[in-house]
Amino acid sequence: MADDPKLKELLELLDEKMPGYDAGLIRKAFNFAQMAHEKDRRASNEPYFSHPYAVSRILIEEIPFDDISVVCGFLHDVVEDNEEYTIENIKRNFGAEVAIIVDGLTKIKELFKAVEVNQAENYRKLLLSITKDIRVIIVKFADRLHNMRTLEFLSPDKRKRIATETLEIYAPLAHRFGLGKIKWELEDLAFKELNKNAYIELKRKLNLKRDEREDFIQKFIKPIVGRLNQENIKYEISGRPKHLYSIYRKMIKQNKPLEEIYDLFAVRIIVESDKKQDCYTVMGILNDVYTPIPDRMKDYIGIPKANGYQSIHTAFVGPGGNFVEIQIRNREMHEISERGIAAHWKYKEGKSGKDAANDSYVQWIRELLESDGNEDVRKNIIENFKLNLFSDEIYIFTPNGDLKRLPIGSTPVDFAFAVHTNVGHHCIGAKVNKKIVPLDTKLNRGDQVEIITSKNQHPNQNWLKFVVTSKAKSEIRKWTNKEEDAFIKAGKEIWDKKLKKLKLILDEQEINKIAHRNKYQNTRLMFKALGQGNVTIDQLLIEEPEKEKKTSPTSLEIEQFNQYARGVGGDLEIDGEDIKLMLSYSKCCNPIPGDDVVGYVTIGEGIRLHRKNCKNLLEISKREPDKIINVRWPKVENSSFIVGLILRGEDSAGLLNEIANSITSYQNTLIKSINLDSDDSFFEGTVTLYIRDLEHLQRIIERLKKVKGVFSVERLSHHTTVS
Repeated sequence: MADDPKLKELLELLDEKMPGYDAGLIRKAFNFAQMAHEKDRRASNEPYFSHPYAVSRILIEEIPFDDISVVCGFLHDVVEDNEEYTIENIKRNFGAEVAIIVDGLTKIKELFKAVEVNQAENYRKLLLSITKDIRVIIVKFADRLHNMRTLEFLSPDKRKRIATETLEIYAPLAHRFGLGKIKWELEDLAFKELNKNAYIELKRKLNLKRDEREDFIQKFIKPIVGRLNQENIKYEISGRPKHLYSIYRKMIKQNKPLEEIYDLFAVRIIVESDKKQDCYTVMGILNDVYTPIPDRMKDYIGIPKANGYQSIHTAFVGPGGNFVEIQIRNREMHEISERGIAAHWKYKEGKSGKDAANDSYVQWIRELLESDGNEDVRKNIIENFKLNLFSDEIYIFTPNGDLKRLPIGSTPVDFAFAVHTNVGHHCIGAKVNKKIVPLDTKLNRGDQVEIITSKNQHPNQNWLKFVVTSKAKSEIRKWTNKEEDAFIKAGKEIWDKKLKKLKLILDEQEINKIAHRNKYQNTRLMFKALGQGNVTIDQLLIEEPEKEKKTSPTSLEIEQFNQYARGVGGDLEIDGEDIKLMLSYSKCCNPIPGDDVVGYVTIGEGIRLHRKNCKNLLEISKREPDKIINVRWPKVENSSFIVGLILRGEDSAGLLNEIANSITSYQNTLIKSINLDSDDSFFEGTVTLYIRDLEHLQRIIERLKKVKGVFSVERLSHHTTVS
């Protein structure tokens, strides 16, 4: 049977770009995907198969890696979009290698489907899928590129979400994997969607001066061409305008209009030679033709970037005093700058998607994923992820001349951890260019750093204030969390021994009260202070009468509150009958309207009310069950009753407003009064408010507990103890 015209065209491209590919496997994947998607349509109303076909074509023409990637380009949506197909189907038909990649791609799509992209666990899973096989992200780049090229057919909300995701995740990832050409296009397409007016205006202004720029470039390169020809150097020279998003970002960063941004274009010279020194020869010729600009020369050939990028960057004063940036590289370097890992793969002639060269591209991901499982470490993965993607590099030397790449703003502590984890752990001082400097000193490109260590030194919590590398932050957090856990364990042991000696049994709620009374946010911090020796158990257990007298609501205040609440609650009913008997309210549980209550028939004092869950009532009911009667508050439409709450926590600016807003914003709840007293950095106080029923009250309590700084919220009752 003759091949489909599209398949035939694809096979011809593969003959040119990927000789030695498995034609049978490509045919099988093409037909398999076509059949799986035969009933599906895209948002543009095209047959859905047009998308996997386009993705596979990108993987041949623009990110040529290997035939397995092309196969996965066809199959990447099959499992996610069709319940009839599973990863087992893929594995059975195409083998385990293809199944692993398709599974990774399916999971990535699921992660960001109707989910906020800033969830730490999603980043973690995304990174894990990349480490299983580098081709997962290669195929994903092709998938995202085609989606961005056809974005106009989607709804505005979906376009914005995908464009934001592209700009924040996929463009920086493409840069990290050296795919410069893909990164630039993804950025410009996302920029076009997210800030269309700025995009159109910038493009219009650049087009107006296109002829002027091209004339300038021709004038600039003319003497260079003459000298290079004179020296018999084979080369390709071209002028290229910078990409729209990079120009826009520069305008924002420098706070300048387009007219004041001078380096809008760059000249690129590709030397047709395998010898690196020929690139330096060209740079020497340029220095003879034009005046170089000091401090603008960067040698990424001698010291390549972490993503494999190699080139000489330099700048000159051109005709009319305009600055012109020039990049000098050979053909292999150019391929790697455009296609990154894909070109690296080609030049290294790798046979597997998991060779050592490709592993170097994901080593930074493995470092990010290293964790002792502590949640405090895991939740910082987003911060570390973005830090690794966006940071510019400087290079620092060890005393022996070894080179370490670090982000701009790095300190000797960052450098210490980059050398070795143990060096970081025991770092006590540093010499930069043979001079002792503080550990928070910012390092500069080319510095030589020597780390002074001591076996008695360990990571310091304060280091987190100035370190910038993810490895340093992760290791410091691991150590401080481990150290904190040890103090907490020691404090808990001291606590348990003392309570056992005193023959005291305290439940969790009572221990929490002791912690809050002593100004600790939680029991962990209290036990930590105990383990560190900052406080003794006697200090924790002894209440301070004077302080209590100062900040506690008095018995009279509580009784006045209860009487007011009962006065607006309506008459009671006994077994459905309204009653006008003498009532009293138990002091042990202080019932108010809205509580589930029962009555206890006393001699000479009428009916005494208790809450149903009152401990004293349980004892009475065992002794005198015949004196317990069913009582309930009357149900009155649109009625409300007053409730008092005690709040404790850490004081901060604007806290009173936050508390009030959390109450009033829920079903227009009315507040009768708020009274907060602060002592040092902690507060304690009462809130009285009008409540319809206990469910309403519970929602309010839940909302208050979510206010930052509020440690505890309790019902106000006569037996409440306040510290």
